[in-house]
Amino acid sequence: MFPLTTNTAVGQSTDIGAIAQSPLLWIFALGVFAVIFVQSFIYVRAAKAAGPSVGMERRELNQAFRSGAIASIGPSLAVVIVAIALLALFGTPAVLVRIGLIGSAATETASAGIASTTMGAVLGGEGYNQQVFAVAFAAMSISGGAWMLATLILTPLLKRGGHKLSQVNPAAMALIPGAALLGAFSMLTLSELPKSTVHMITVVVSALVMAGLLFVARKLNAHWLKEWALGISILVALAVAFVAHTA
Repeated sequence: MFPLTTNTAVGQSTDIGAIAQSPLLWIFALGVFAVIFVQSFIYVRAAKAAGPSVGMERRELNQAFRSGAIASIGPSLAVVIVAIALLALFGTPAVLVRIGLIGSAATETASAGIASTTMGAVLGGEGYNQQVFAVAFAAMSISGGAWMLATLILTPLLKRGGHKLSQVNPAAMALIPGAALLGAFSMLTLSELPKSTVHMITVVVSALVMAGLLFVARKLNAHWLKEWALGISILVALAVAFVAHTA
């Protein structure tokens, strides 16, 4: 009748699933995904309505949607892997909420780890009871909420700044977003290199596969290959990383 726990005091139970899988958390998680689906539908409809005004035909819009959907397969696999790893710590509803919102799994897991440490427990280890789970989940939620709040506040400010810059120097505004993305992804890539030989091999293989696929796509004028290049490179890199790690 009662869960097997090391301590049956209120809040001291180590049966994390008893509260991690609560119906209330499931309702919140499903509510988050409902909002995401509605937003996606609104954005797609708005894009289709705005396409003709910027000279994009329906065929080009459909191609853009298809490219985005295919390119998201690779990164989505990484999200799924992270989600599976976090299920044992936080339960399904909490993980669904965290992966469904803006944020970083690494950052929020670090927040949960710090919160657990302040309570004298180890995240997923010694002393990790229901009270610690509640505090860790709250820390993750606050961390993710800060991302959303910063986006809400800073996006209009950056938009006004970008509009003014485009009036002063349109060429600079065309280059800055691309340079910012290149710099951000370069830093993320370079930070992985010193971790281990497997990380280095994975980065090199993924870069070579991506460059090779784009080269072949350009030579053969194969637009479909450009759409699949990111997903293919990620899958190949994951396979190589698995082989290198087990070897």
